[in-house]
Parts: sequence; C-alpha cells; structure tokens
Amino acid sequence: MDNQTDSNDSCEFCLRKSGNRGNTKTGNPVSSLDAGVTVSPSRWKQLLLVVLGPSLLCSLCVLVAIGGLYFRDSNRCGLVETQLNNQLNSITQPVRRTLVFTKETDNSYVELLPQKNLSMQAFTLCMRLATELASGKREIILFAYRTVDFDELNVWREANSTYNLYLQGSYDGVSFHLPELNTFQTNLCVTWESKSGLTAFHVDGKRSVRKMYKQGNKVQPGGRVILGQDPDSLLGSFDINQCFVGEIRDVNMWDYVLSDSMIGALHGGKLFPKGNIFDWDTVKLQVNGIVQSLLD
Repeated sequence: MDNQTDSNDSCEFCLRKSGNRGNTKTGNPVSSLDAGVTVSPSRWKQLLLVVLGPSLLCSLCVLVAIGGLYFRDSNRCGLVETQLNNQLNSITQPVRRTLVFTKETDNSYVELLPQKNLSMQAFTLCMRLATELASGKREIILFAYRTVDFDELNVWREANSTYNLYLQGSYDGVSFHLPELNTFQTNLCVTWESKSGLTAFHVDGKRSVRKMYKQGNKVQPGGRVILGQDPDSLLGSFDINQCFVGEIRDVNMWDYVLSDSMIGALHGGKLFPKGNIFDWDTVKLQVNGIVQSLLD
C-alpha cells in the first residue's frame, strides 16, 4: 500500500488488530478506509486506527465518523498514532437513545415494538431511569405491558415508595423496599421465573432479597408495551397522576432470568447477551406526545 495523499478529500487509514503497535510502514493492514467511513463501535473496540505515511501528515483535514460521532483534527491530520488514539478513546462507546418525559401529561408515551411475542414463563427486564418526582407523593408507572383484558406485566413505584411487580391484572403485586430513584441514572432490573415463583429487583447491579410470586403462571402474548403511562385499556385511558416524568434509557428484556453476575456486568457496561424481547440498540420506538428522543 503506497503512502500518499488522496486528492479526493480523504487520507488513507489502516485498521489493525488491537495491541499490534508495529511500524505503520511494515504492519499488515486488515483493511483500508477513506475519510468519512463509519466504523461500528463493536468493531472499533477490536481494532486500532493508524495513519499511514512516513511523516504521518496529510495536506487535507480528515473527517471520520465512529458510532455516529464526528471529529475533525486540529492539525490538518498531523497527529501521531498516540495522539489520535487519545482523541478517539473517549468516543468508542456506542451512542444510545434517551427518552425524556419533560412534564406530567395524560397523552405522552412511547410504545416499544418487541422482537417476539411476550409469551413468557420467565423474564429479566432492565432499564435506566432518572426522575425528580418526590417519593411519597404519588405512584409512578415505570413499565406497562397491557393485553385486551389485563395489565399483564406492570412495574410501579408506589405512593408509599415501595417498588412493585404486578402480573396478570393482579392487585396483589410483590413489593420491595429499594433505594430511591433520583436525578441521576439508576439501573433497575426485575427478574421473575414461573417454575419457582422467585422474583427479585436489582439496583445498580445489587440484588434484593428474593420473594415468591405467581408461581406456575405465564405472561400472555398479544399486548402492547409502553413507557410513560399506565393504560387502563389496550392503548389508552391514561391518568396524569400516574405518568412518568424524567428520563428512561437502556430498556432491555429477555425471556429468561439473567444471573446476578450478568446483571452486574450489564450495570458495569461490560459485554452481556442482547435482549431477545427488547434490545435497546435496535428496538423500534413509536413516540407519542411531548416526549423527546435524544442521542447521548
């Protein structure tokens, strides 16, 4: 591969396996990229970006997109390998959507479209939440899955500040005393298994005590999943005094129970299995009302 400046507003780059910091002139490139090419975050974590050329200089500025984020160097591409890597290290994490519910309403919500039917004999549901709604004032819906007949799967912060899971329209939810949600993001997970009935909440990777709830039951398919409101019909009859106000992101769901170590890894930002019901990186959202969907 010749070292040269491209006249078409691009410089040549070389992607090499992470850790191979050999001479840029003798290293074996995996592939080459033109400026403006997007490198997926998952691939970027395994590769090293190196500018080719004996002087590591280009006569033209280069714009590279990584994970949807853009940067332009300040020295007309005159950055050595270590300087380039220092700039890119801070943007190797994938861009994630955050849903912002800015005020109390009875018509603002987001519907999540699942990858498969919610016919489940076990599940793990995780999400990151932040709210400044004071505890002890009113109940707040955190997650709602409703079929024609029932609130099939609901997660609430109650007016008494406990956190409850309700299945199949039941009024006798299973209740937990947990650290309060606040203005900072909290990673909240709930797990349930029909065979044993064992149910638990996890807050920032730490598990609550386990309790038995709805042993032998099954979550039924055919409903709608929404964030921000509690539907008393299939997709309506909302109550402004139950709505969520704050931020929600990283909603992931599996049709099995993740281990404590997996949930801890999820909280720590480490690799974990993608949700097979909801995967926040790919789930389709339908936003209704005054909800903002932001990229962080």
